[in-house]
Amino acid sequence: MKTNLHPRFILGAQLMLSFMLVMVLPSCEDQIETTYTYQTQVPVFIEVNSFREADIIIEPGIPLDQPGKIYIYGDYLFISEPGKGIHLLDNTDPGNPQNLNFINIPGTGDMAINESILYADNYVDLLAFDISNPENIQLVKREKDVFPNLYSNEETGTIVTYKDTLITSTESNMRWNSWGRPTFRTDMVMLETAAYAKSDGGQSYGQGGSMARFTLLGGHLYTVDEYSMRVFNVESPMDPKYLSDIDLGWGIETIFPFKGNLFIGSMTGMHIYDASNPAEPREMAVYSHITSCDPVVVNDNYAFVTLRSAAICRNGANELHVLDIKDLNAPTLIQSYPMDNPHGLGLSGDYLYLAEGDQGLKSFNVADVKEISNNLIEHLKNYVFTDIIPGPKSLIVIGPDGVCQFDYTNPEQLKELSCINVAN
Repeated sequence: MKTNLHPRFILGAQLMLSFMLVMVLPSCEDQIETTYTYQTQVPVFIEVNSFREADIIIEPGIPLDQPGKIYIYGDYLFISEPGKGIHLLDNTDPGNPQNLNFINIPGTGDMAINESILYADNYVDLLAFDISNPENIQLVKREKDVFPNLYSNEETGTIVTYKDTLITSTESNMRWNSWGRPTFRTDMVMLETAAYAKSDGGQSYGQGGSMARFTLLGGHLYTVDEYSMRVFNVESPMDPKYLSDIDLGWGIETIFPFKGNLFIGSMTGMHIYDASNPAEPREMAVYSHITSCDPVVVNDNYAFVTLRSAAICRNGANELHVLDIKDLNAPTLIQSYPMDNPHGLGLSGDYLYLAEGDQGLKSFNVADVKEISNNLIEHLKNYVFTDIIPGPKSLIVIGPDGVCQFDYTNPEQLKELSCINVAN
């Protein structure tokens, strides 16, 4: 008997048969397995005695590997290698800086200099070095257990830190969430005005970048971690003494001193502390904003705050906020400006210099804070920068590729003087 089937029925049957064959018959081709390679940080547990009993070695200058923070003192430039140590360079000629030596300090992240005494963290301890003779640097004091947030077990003297590691996995969901764990914040890398950095009540301090976590004011050293500010008496520079720990909340990132006050950048805003009694700073105000990474610099009338988006910054905004701080007890937002991906910033007179990460370096005339977006002077795009120091001799800018210096005597046109690139 002849059966007349509709062509659409025949086509559907053929497609169904083909699908069943694919499902039943083994494949003749190799299975494809996707691998994921990414950089993260894995925990490393260390006994405190392992680094306290080891000598701090001063060795001849070595190439930059992973530059973190910058700091200047006199004719010297200091560059940190987070977790490893500090490079010391002779910067008498910013066009030709000379690499002098490297101070091996495991677990270091930040630094400050007071009367030729260099303060640096060594995991949970604070170290003081006499650098008056750069050819013969001496460790003069170790203040123990002043940064206890790294302890995983204080009773056994075990601390936890994190090591950059490349991970290869077939699991696409293996990436760590980096939020909330202690680590060396190389992406977050104190800026003071040149006059203020030179002296404070007769004391000689150095000058650092806007992403610093160490700063000096009124014979005291202030350090911040993710949650708190620690206060040290350094009126006797060789003998730093821990005084107190002040709770600041969470997401604390940077600290900036200006005329007896401390401006602290956090992921949620800016804290202002009155340090007229330097041993007992007092909170005056808090300016709150959307959760973002947040360094700050100030002058007499205004605070300039950058907000940056990134995974570690809770994917916040990319903006520059300008605050009126004439009344330090009531800072108010004047204007916000969209930016690319702002990191550190530096202020020199009426000129603001802003590091835009892989988007380079921008300079603005900020004489009129309500017209900053219309007063972009330059945008140097062929660099990757994260922090800035407007120093007395040059504009010093740092990023993952190295450290560059610019002549900014004519702020309308920056002129590159030198660049020290990383070894790899």
